[in-house]
Amino acid sequence: MIEKILRNYLEIKSLNELKHKKKPNDKYIVKKVSSEDFQLNKFFYKQIGKNHQWNDRLTWDDKKWIDYVSNSSVFTFVLKDCENIAGFFELVYHKEKSEVEIAYFGLLKEYMYKKLGGYMLTEAIKISFSFHVKRVWVHTCSLDHKNALKNYLSRGMKIYNTETVNIKSA
Repeated sequence: MIEKILRNYLEIKSLNELKHKKKPNDKYIVKKVSSEDFQLNKFFYKQIGKNHQWNDRLTWDDKKWIDYVSNSSVFTFVLKDCENIAGFFELVYHKEKSEVEIAYFGLLKEYMYKKLGGYMLTEAIKISFSFHVKRVWVHTCSLDHKNALKNYLSRGMKIYNTETVNIKSA
């Protein structure tokens, strides 16, 4: 069966355009993860992705995961709730284009609806601009969390392209 998916590409071109969302409380913190910890990326990809049809990396073996997270342009950050992990995002720095892509972004199910997405996205955008880039971009689609597009727009990102794609659904 073929399913039509709406995909939106969004960008923000200046840290001054960011509409900050404050941390809900002090028990949450965003931390960079060591590039040697590929299992964490794999865990988040599978756990968050299972609800949004993230399928492209499911066939990756450990070597491919290690190669990916070891790439000097890939940076992984986790949202921690004290010592528990709550969410993550992956940033891909495209030096030649002077931009950062928010490649993956999401919260574990038990941390949804706690006003953490806006805070985590604020941090992702702030960290991205620390690379002194001209823009930060992301794409989201109708398979993502129902509040994903709203969160990106609420942080000051703007849609610069929209497309409809057909995918095979299970």
